[in-house]
Amino acid sequence: MAFTAADVKALREKTGVGMMECKKALTEADGDMDRAIDVLRERGLAASEKKASRIAAEGVVTVYSEGATSVALEVNAESDFVAKNDVFNQFVLDVAKTIAANSPADVDALLADKLIGTDRTVQENLQDKVLQIGENIKIRRFEIVKGHTASYIHGGGSVAVIVTFDTTDEIAATDEFKAMGKDVAMQVAAMSPAYLDKDAVPANVIDHEKEILLAQMNEDPKMASKPEMVKEKIISGKISKYYDENCLVCQDFVKDGDLTVGKYIEKVAKDLGSEIKATGYIRYAKGEGLEKKSENFADEVAGMMNK
Repeated sequence: MAFTAADVKALREKTGVGMMECKKALTEADGDMDRAIDVLRERGLAASEKKASRIAAEGVVTVYSEGATSVALEVNAESDFVAKNDVFNQFVLDVAKTIAANSPADVDALLADKLIGTDRTVQENLQDKVLQIGENIKIRRFEIVKGHTASYIHGGGSVAVIVTFDTTDEIAATDEFKAMGKDVAMQVAAMSPAYLDKDAVPANVIDHEKEILLAQMNEDPKMASKPEMVKEKIISGKISKYYDENCLVCQDFVKDGDLTVGKYIEKVAKDLGSEIKATGYIRYAKGEGLEKKSENFADEVAGMMNK
């Protein structure tokens, strides 16, 4: 079956793949458009397998909310340019919507789900995007939370935060609650607390901190000779400071240093004549914990010249 330049253009528009690859696919498919799409999909799978060993530590973290369901999601790619790619960002949004709709148990279950708005799996669509964009792309992680939430996305997808609250539907619908929630989410993004409150800090963590503080005092000639009761009082004060620095509700509120975050939430609740309690948070930072590709620029250029 013969095909024309218009067919090549049409295939490119349908798939987003380059003209030459579309021409090759149509040639292999003897001009059959549907078969040519399958050929490109098959090549996309091969391309994704070749790219799978390449480090993907860029991309975006995002938050998607629908009704009482909120989703935090990280999708990685190889370069930060991809975060500005409309095709990539639409795919990320569709994945988040799929998670919200289906509540998959984990990433493997998500990949097997049908991508929302399509009749193909998330994995198949992911393979298409690898071919179309030309980079290794991985869905790294996601979390689903239910209930009253506030969220914040920083730097075009470098940090994403969801904070959960215990309050009423009426209070959650107010502008005051929404403004407060965003403030608290921004606090989490900026200050990266390790725990929600004092109760969330494991006992062994505090015990370890006390051991370190005691060892430091015993190494200090001015402190070593002090009575044990004095040392314990000093340690107690330093542990209190540890809570202030590491627990969200104990931290100084960035927008008003005269208040802690907990006191700020209480103030807004009092103004609204109700109760509001922060119950948890999720903080995703793009690529945290992943090895990032680092190359010497001169070596990179030399390597390109030698190819």
